[in-house]
Amino acid sequence: DLPVTLLPAREGGAVPSYAEPVAAARALAHAARRTAWLQRPAGSIPELVEVDPARAHAVAETYLATHPDGGRLDPRTCAELLACYGIPQLPWAWAETEDDAVIAAERLRGADGRVVMKAHWPGLVHKTEQHAIHLDLEGDAQVRAAFRDFETRFAGLMTGVVVQPLAARGTELFAGVTQDDVFGPLVLFGLGGTATEVLADHAARLAPLTDHDVHDLITAPRCAPLLLGTHGSRPADLQGLEQLLLRLSRMAGDLPQLAEADFNPVLATPAEVTVLDARVRLLPRRAQDPYLRRLR
Repeated sequence: DLPVTLLPAREGGAVPSYAEPVAAARALAHAARRTAWLQRPAGSIPELVEVDPARAHAVAETYLATHPDGGRLDPRTCAELLACYGIPQLPWAWAETEDDAVIAAERLRGADGRVVMKAHWPGLVHKTEQHAIHLDLEGDAQVRAAFRDFETRFAGLMTGVVVQPLAARGTELFAGVTQDDVFGPLVLFGLGGTATEVLADHAARLAPLTDHDVHDLITAPRCAPLLLGTHGSRPADLQGLEQLLLRLSRMAGDLPQLAEADFNPVLATPAEVTVLDARVRLLPRRAQDPYLRRLR
């Protein structure tokens, strides 16, 4: 960040002159990293199976037909869009009444018999901050009490609840994408859960992701040792993580209407990778030439 002066050189060139050695060392480090990056193989974009872009376009167009200004998808539409790309999601059910919530909980209870309930209304972003989540619900009485609590606190807002089985323990991650007007879709990955915005432990790469890009995304964040296995713990399902990022990249590339997508948390265990909560925002946009990535 220190000032640099360009001194004239032979044949019309210029040589940078730095006032401080620290600035010169920093510039040399940037140049070395760029040289190493340019020398890397370009990588390839892996082929994906069980993707349905035509159905995804239909989902997006149907939503925008009834929401001309765009907006965040409701849980059912969001799950349908993710299913078009084979993105793994924790089983869930939608309930609009107390009795429906009890029936859903009975069907979804896992081995420990506990479920999670999440309130939903249009525009809700941070459920934890709004105290719109009830965890560790066991038995019909607790499910009914949780639903009534939401009804009381979010009267006039809540349109329904999402009921899910209590997830297993694992590493909570974040995966997302945002559309840049100049550079196109940018895929982000890193530590998830409630610490996402506080620690900001994320890496980013432009879509479409290559096999090298996916490897960089997984290994770049500071939380990477948690995924690779430390102190005798088993590594997370790295192949599942790679597939998740590749499918998210494909979805962003196929759908110019996809303004942003947040998968948080994504639960990574040695056995599998699962999206526990997803938010997707669509806007009425048209596809742009991906080769017109340039500074204005």
